[in-house]
Amino acid sequence: MFKSVLVANRGEIACRVFRTARRMGLRTIAVYSEADADALHVREADEAVLIGPAPARDSYLDAAKVLAAAKATGAESIHPGYGFLSENADFAEAVAAAGIVWIGPKPASIRAMGLKDAAKKLMIEAGVPVTPGYQGEDQSDETLTAEAARIGYPVLIKAVAGGGGKGMKKVDRAEDFADGLASARREGQSSFGDPRVLIESYITRPRHIEVQVFGDQHGTVVHLHERDCSLQRRHQKVIEEAPAPGMDAATRKAVTDAAVRAAKAVNYEGAGTIEFIADASDGLKADRIWFMEMNTRLQVEHPVTEAITGVDLVEWQFRVAAGEPIPLKQDDIPLNGWAMEARLYAEDPANGFLPSIGRLKHFVMPGDARRRLGAGQVRVDTGVREGGEVSQFYDPMIAKLIVHAAAREEAATGLANACAQVEVWPVRTNAGFLVRCLQHPRFVAGDVDTGFIAAEEATLREASLSTRGVQEAARVVRYEDGAAGFDPFTPWEEWSEAAGLRLNATPSLRQTVFVDGVPTVIEIDDAISARYGHFEPERGVTVYFENGTPFRVSATTPRGAASSPASDGSLRAPMPGKIVATPAKAGDTVTKGQPVVVLEAMKMEHALVAPFDGVVETVSAAVGDQVTDGAVLAVVRIQPTKDQA
Repeated sequence: MFKSVLVANRGEIACRVFRTARRMGLRTIAVYSEADADALHVREADEAVLIGPAPARDSYLDAAKVLAAAKATGAESIHPGYGFLSENADFAEAVAAAGIVWIGPKPASIRAMGLKDAAKKLMIEAGVPVTPGYQGEDQSDETLTAEAARIGYPVLIKAVAGGGGKGMKKVDRAEDFADGLASARREGQSSFGDPRVLIESYITRPRHIEVQVFGDQHGTVVHLHERDCSLQRRHQKVIEEAPAPGMDAATRKAVTDAAVRAAKAVNYEGAGTIEFIADASDGLKADRIWFMEMNTRLQVEHPVTEAITGVDLVEWQFRVAAGEPIPLKQDDIPLNGWAMEARLYAEDPANGFLPSIGRLKHFVMPGDARRRLGAGQVRVDTGVREGGEVSQFYDPMIAKLIVHAAAREEAATGLANACAQVEVWPVRTNAGFLVRCLQHPRFVAGDVDTGFIAAEEATLREASLSTRGVQEAARVVRYEDGAAGFDPFTPWEEWSEAAGLRLNATPSLRQTVFVDGVPTVIEIDDAISARYGHFEPERGVTVYFENGTPFRVSATTPRGAASSPASDGSLRAPMPGKIVATPAKAGDTVTKGQPVVVLEAMKMEHALVAPFDGVVETVSAAVGDQVTDGAVLAVVRIQPTKDQA
């Protein structure tokens, strides 16, 4: 076994790999960009090396710099994590050529499965069923358009080198195909350096089922059962679970056998995932599940597999890379209970799920010592800490919460409780959204598919502070604002005399507070005690956390609060980023919701759309521009009627 490992990655996966490495007695080495100089993975490593400026292409994606860091520190092995260089066959070859152990599959296997079109052809040869579609070499607009028409709408355009939902666009109508194709190509080029795409038939009630496989250098390949990753938003996974709900023994055997055949077809070594798409319109059936792609690396959702099997997959990666056989035979790999994982993203559900960046002034996870309420057995994998910063340059996922229980409903309840205890400020997260997903009757019943969030989004995004929450927050605001003799952490009766109320009367107090800028009159007549779930960023202001959602409560109108929710037509950059498209130009007539400017930030495209029907007055941004947070990129004006003109 090697004695040291360099993790060619950042964030929570780097921290997670270090955890197993330390337990196994390995020296840990981190690499970091200038933006990550104070990051958690840097602090947790035994040694860390600066490899470049913030943009990933100049640091984490620069194979030469990573390899130089490994040589300089005497690293005996390199673990690539996921994303970045994890599926780069050239990098894997360079690592091996330098005499360093590559903790991953052979370069030939990465190449065979790295491009979705080539992988599908290989799977057809191996007898693995694949989704109907087009994966040809001809990438002309004319051919792709014709193939989409042949397949039949709706279709799914996918970057051949894609992953994580990037470069993936659903197109419902022929007239929208050109725009979807252009966007998929841009994201494919930006994220993977490859603009080529394939087209698949879009399954109307799809379930995303994947199988964890593992191979060693002795020809053995096993599976560690399946996961269901159907809860997705914009093709990015949100909640994953293992095993898959509704999976009977016969279907499980069919899909896991197919996964093992797929891995053996490329002589696979190490951890990998075979991803399938299932038509769930009539439940899970073996003849309605098709191969989509293979991820030749560890997956973000690997903890749920670890939970149901009791296997440390990173330890298996280390041992297999060192030449050891897989520790367990297929029949000895257990499937115990149910596990669920929720991805905590730095994004604002109330603002169209736009990524949220900035410093984490307040960051509390379930099980944190500051919490007065426990969350049971919750595993938290994170790469950030209080005082750290969420940057525009990297993926917005900041943590994963994992719960393992005896049964599915128990796991869902435990994970909802864990997400409800998340406290993050001023960076916004999807914690409250996760709670509502996990508590939704359809999800609890196992009635899920990849369209679940889109269908239920209006309800899932709704968040309002309860009356009791307003009461508790009002107590703290009153105290922070200087109310004489008032202690927010005691019942109202105990300070009613100081408030000028009779002790033998029912306490009553009316107070106006502003909840996220909206005036709210609250009458408090109960023994309400404010004991947890607060953060005071400034005098007269408290942030009250309820079910994972933060609410800003103040005694006066917040500075800078908008007097009206109506838009003035200015489209402002929601965060720093790069302009990648300007679908509209000055003078164009646009309808509400029509894209005007497209911004790329945090590895995804974000369309800024017309807030109402009107005319584009100006477009002040050009393709290639780097823009700052809040910059006005375009202005749309309401088109005057003939009577107004």
